Amino acid sequence: MSDSKPKLVWSDDPKDKLKIDQKEAVEEASDDFIKSLKWTAVFRLEKAKRGGKTVTVIDQLPRQEAFVRDLCKELKSKCGSGGTYVLEKDRGVIEIQGDKRTEIKTLFEKKNYRFKGM
Repeated sequence: MSDSKPKLVWSDDPKDKLKIDQKEAVEEASDDFIKSLKWTAVFRLEKAKRGGKTVTVIDQLPRQEAFVRDLCKELKSKCGSGGTYVLEKDRGVIEIQGDKRTEIKTLFEKKNYRFKGM
């Protein structure tokens, strides 16, 4: 057996919950980083595990919930389709239903966002 502490499976102690929350806390991207446009979004189409339906995925977005949520909302309204966003540990991901790469490309060019994978 190793000398490391056993993994906490379940606890009702507020001190343990605070320790877990601090470990899982992930830093969000700053507004200055988003405005500096030093990030590049990556486009791709996915069909796997979606019942054959096509989804446009925009990956490698800065991890800031307000930015990703607002961009997702704007993309859904401009494309006229549904979609969702996910905040992963180090980045934001937006999924738009259908092949909407051309509509998203024009919106990104208008906002001067860098992208690749068209």
